[in-house]
Amino acid sequence: MTAPPPARINLLDLDRRDLEAFFVSLGEKPFRATQVMKWIYHERVIDFAAMTNLSKALRERLAERAEIRPPAVALDQASRDGSHKWLIRLDSGNCIETVFIPEPDRGTLCVSSQIGCPLDCSFCATAQQGFNRNLTVAEIIGQVWQASRSLGDARNGNRVITNIVLMGMGEPLLNFANVVKATDLMQDDLGFGISKRRVTLSTAGVVPALYRLRDVSEISLAVSLHAPSDELRNELVPLNRKYPLAELLAACRHYIADRPHRRVTWEYVLLEGVNDSEAHARALAALIEDIPSKVNLIPFNPFPGTRYRRSGPAAIARFQAVLLAHGLTAVTRKTRGDDIAAACGQLAGQVQARGRRLERAARAAR
Repeated sequence: MTAPPPARINLLDLDRRDLEAFFVSLGEKPFRATQVMKWIYHERVIDFAAMTNLSKALRERLAERAEIRPPAVALDQASRDGSHKWLIRLDSGNCIETVFIPEPDRGTLCVSSQIGCPLDCSFCATAQQGFNRNLTVAEIIGQVWQASRSLGDARNGNRVITNIVLMGMGEPLLNFANVVKATDLMQDDLGFGISKRRVTLSTAGVVPALYRLRDVSEISLAVSLHAPSDELRNELVPLNRKYPLAELLAACRHYIADRPHRRVTWEYVLLEGVNDSEAHARALAALIEDIPSKVNLIPFNPFPGTRYRRSGPAAIARFQAVLLAHGLTAVTRKTRGDDIAAACGQLAGQVQARGRRLERAARAAR
């Protein structure tokens, strides 16, 4: 019986070093990786036959051994405010969501790292969908590829996507290896060429992985905080029971230590009558006073079945005023894309859940 041919390698799963090794394994020079990366990420070409600076023989070998397969777009939605959301179809009925938010001085792409999320934060629509699996490198970087192609990202230096945030579906640090490789591709000049200060990873506080991240990356850090005390954060962000605030803040201090001009962005969703009082604001200011910080105050974006309500404008203004009075940088994030369920905390996708037990997530983080 003839053995089936080996599965083709998706080159979107390979960073520059991996791609160089792949070409060496084919008996080619490492510089072939440079040529192919430019075709993929600069020209948005995924057909080997169109890569005209490669020999015909090499193009034929690549077609036999490899593929360039970004995840498919199932739905493309535009918001009345200019935001954009793509529903990305993966496998077995699973979909993730990717969102682009334009501003006068930047264009930010919000990327997912998992199908669903195992952390079960009570105010987040993604968490209510359960958890299926981690995304591959190709599925993470493929979101950027599809968005840049859809938006017509310019190739003359006038970029449409200027910032990338891993704030979509999932906890990035529970998919550590694939996220690090994908963020390397985001920053690579042969990839999307985004500055390390313009690539931001948002975590709920997977402390051991945060220490590991410091060793391999200099991307910007955002932390989903949402409460100034362990008692309240245990309720809103159950991962806090595993890694309480003292441990999380120590890891954050370590991450930005000896990195000039770096700071931690704290994400704080304001929930009416839950975490939005002036006393909460004073406690938050005291908690982070010794850490270079920016606080993003996020009005809660409701989703079907939630028990929470958005804090009113007056309460948000009072909360912000307290932080400003304590010398902190605090901004209120404008709600964008809520008419297409693309706002912060609303991403749900379609998840064939395999469970979302916190212990499974905690074990994966060790």
